[in-house]
Amino acid sequence: MRAAAIYPYGRLFTAGFREQAAYRLAMFGGLVANLTFGFLKVAMLFATVRAAGGTVQGYDVGSMSAYIWVSQGLLGSVNLHGRLDFSDRIKNGDVAIDFLRPVNVQLATIATEVGKAVFALVPRGVPSVAIGALVVGMTMPSSPASYVLGAVSLVVGITISFSTVYLVAVAGFWLIETRGIQILYMVLSGFFAGLFVPIALFPDWLLAIAEATPCPSMMMYPIDILTGRTTGGAAYGLVCVQFAWLAGTLLVGHLLTTAGQRKLEVQGG
Repeated sequence: MRAAAIYPYGRLFTAGFREQAAYRLAMFGGLVANLTFGFLKVAMLFATVRAAGGTVQGYDVGSMSAYIWVSQGLLGSVNLHGRLDFSDRIKNGDVAIDFLRPVNVQLATIATEVGKAVFALVPRGVPSVAIGALVVGMTMPSSPASYVLGAVSLVVGITISFSTVYLVAVAGFWLIETRGIQILYMVLSGFFAGLFVPIALFPDWLLAIAEATPCPSMMMYPIDILTGRTTGGAAYGLVCVQFAWLAGTLLVGHLLTTAGQRKLEVQGG
């Protein structure tokens, strides 16, 4: 894709970043929520580790703490709630205006939302991890490579979360009301993404189901790389899986958008 073609989406990313920067009080509220539920997870998961004799599925107290606080830090950036403004634009007909604009509707929507999500890392994500490290302590890798690859994995994971939620929103071309799918997505995505417990703690059959979805690529894989649980070739393998899910969800989203555009009917004046 030529630079001139990419430029509008870069501008939309920046616009989303700057738009989210206007909601500073909301970001502070999100940080308080992150910390509150983070300490609750510390109490429950530390008790699990200690009850298992000090380690469970390779997690000790330090690595479990790293999982808890990095996952809490990502909570404001990874879309696990299933809501997207684009679904409302389909429902009220404003999407017809979007199709008249000289940009790809799908990529424009995702670029804007990813911009918002990346900003949330600054006032909400990084402080959550920092405060957790200072108050509770955690084990993190010493190799810079884990953080560099982890940053790539994190951005890809955030993008996958929005490219997947876009599929929920675009279903509105046929269903009109998508709140039921949104709720179902919220329940399943948080569980399979590793928001509540690491998916390594799942029984084998449930782990296989989780890994057959894009959800671990949104949160669990970036956490594993950033915290050093997965390193070397295995870490690069996880990133490749993420890129595969990103390509797949973007392709399905493109096909559904094209089909929905042909079906779209807007009434009124």
